[in-house]
Amino acid sequence: MAAQRFLVPLDFSEEANRALDYAITLAGKLGARLTLLHVIQALPLGSVDMGVTLPVAYVEDLEAEIRRTMASSLERVATAGLEGDMVIVHGVPFHDILETAKTQQVDLIVMGTHGRTGLHHVLLGSVAEKVVRLAPCPVLVVRQPTIVPVS
Repeated sequence: MAAQRFLVPLDFSEEANRALDYAITLAGKLGARLTLLHVIQALPLGSVDMGVTLPVAYVEDLEAEIRRTMASSLERVATAGLEGDMVIVHGVPFHDILETAKTQQVDLIVMGTHGRTGLHHVLLGSVAEKVVRLAPCPVLVVRQPTIVPVS
């Protein structure tokens, strides 16, 4: 079965950018359509009882900047001669990646990984790892190439 619809979660990191490049190349060979996804994760500003929130103007500016950055990424897809769309949601990244994969009925998720290990991994977890374990479709994880010294 050929993959016809890819989901590419973007957090605007170098790793996500590399995954987008990979997805564009692979989609070009397979004639697949790309859905670009950005999840705006809520920032904890205090306890739930405190009722602390970000100013509305700040949130609106942030969302406008995210839309501009996503539109730029979508333009890269179009420049490659591919069809695509973008989705921006508020939520928990791994959860909304999985939900979008289900609702959009994607055949493949292509995502980057920060490659955290040790204490950083324990404290921050891994969105990519959760997606790989729980995804309704195959997941291609694109990581930073490691330089192996030549003996």
